Amino acid sequence: MPVLLRHALTPLGLGAVLLTLALYVSAQSHDLIEQRSLNAEYLVSRTVKHLELTGVVTALILLIAVPAGVLLTRRGARHIAGPVLALASIGQALPSLGLIVLLAVAFVSLGVDQIAVIAFVLYGILPVLRNTIVGLQQVDRSVIESAFGMGMTRRAVLWRIELPLAVPVMLAGVRTALVITVGTVTLATFIGAGGLGDVISNGISSSRDLVLVTGSVLVAVLALALDWLAGIAEDLLRPRGL
Repeated sequence: MPVLLRHALTPLGLGAVLLTLALYVSAQSHDLIEQRSLNAEYLVSRTVKHLELTGVVTALILLIAVPAGVLLTRRGARHIAGPVLALASIGQALPSLGLIVLLAVAFVSLGVDQIAVIAFVLYGILPVLRNTIVGLQQVDRSVIESAFGMGMTRRAVLWRIELPLAVPVMLAGVRTALVITVGTVTLATFIGAGGLGDVISNGISSSRDLVLVTGSVLVAVLALALDWLAGIAEDLLRPRGL
């Protein structure tokens, strides 16, 4: 399937899902609770907050995990790569809700947004860190040795050889972390940090299935849309010939 057609199908499908949801919701009769939770302005504000948290968390994950992954593939630090990965995996081993509540109790002096960001960074950092390490480790050593033989410095080899060849694996980790983050950010509602989790929580607490379904569909569409954008970035950044 041509690349452009493949990329075009996802937004068309997501648009159809949103249109179907909007038509279904508008066709129902709403009580006061549903009117408040399904108000367009409210849904937009929760979506924007969800995107803000997701963007901050993803940016911090990249700023931490990519340099750390590069460092752990260098000769002097390779021996601690295993323990560091094991430490990073603790975040995903813990229940995400338990992690955010634990941090909220431990760091009561911080704002709810800061606590949520810390929790979600800890939860989503593993895929990017692991894929950065794996991507760099799988670069053919003969290619690296040839670059050294041509007189390139270690820094030049890293930037011009290793990182470009590791990009596909690294971006796969970024896409995984991005989708994980979109899903877990819904839990920010339990400490009052907002996001689309507020809509889902309203549906659960008020026993309004229409509100619950709307919030859930919006989170799913948002995750798929961001994954679609990341897929485009992956195709654009992938070195030619790979």
